[in-house]
Amino acid sequence: MVIKQNVKNKLLLHICCIGCGAYVLELLQKEYQITLFFYNPNVEPIEEYQKRLVETEKIANKFNFKIIEADYDNTEWHELVRGHEMDPERGERCQICYRARLEKTVQYAKENNFDAFTTTLTISPHKDAFKINEIGSKLAQKYKVEFLTRDFKKQDGFKKSCQLSKELDLYRQEYCGCGYSLSRLSRKAR
Repeated sequence: MVIKQNVKNKLLLHICCIGCGAYVLELLQKEYQITLFFYNPNVEPIEEYQKRLVETEKIANKFNFKIIEADYDNTEWHELVRGHEMDPERGERCQICYRARLEKTVQYAKENNFDAFTTTLTISPHKDAFKINEIGSKLAQKYKVEFLTRDFKKQDGFKKSCQLSKELDLYRQEYCGCGYSLSRLSRKAR
């Protein structure tokens, strides 16, 4: 008699920051074999990018997740959002950014035989989960890789991510990541 083991589907999880991502990992690891995909060309300055990467590597090592770091192509990202520098948070610039990061994620997922992909971006109350899921779903159709549509901030997801970050002693940033959101934060602080 042959007994078939339950094999989990392979999920490529785009991670912006592990402060939010740790809770998403906790939710999804029961159902999926997860690989972390760190692609954040929008994050500035480079020291901020490095902090987020180091924290992500810390959790990947602690809980035995594989992590892929894609190229940090900040110059190309600035070209993508040119003309949208003054857009409000959650505006067109953010949608361009979501699409760029999700498209890089799905391309990697397709090339490396993942069953599905998703992102931690929807856990943030500052992000438009509807738009993120809409973009992810369109890219899923284009590349023929399933997109896991979720709004991780539901059912107190953001609050739970903050609590888990505290328990794991994780760095949590105070802004989205791009220089435009950082400059808005600086103006508010004055």
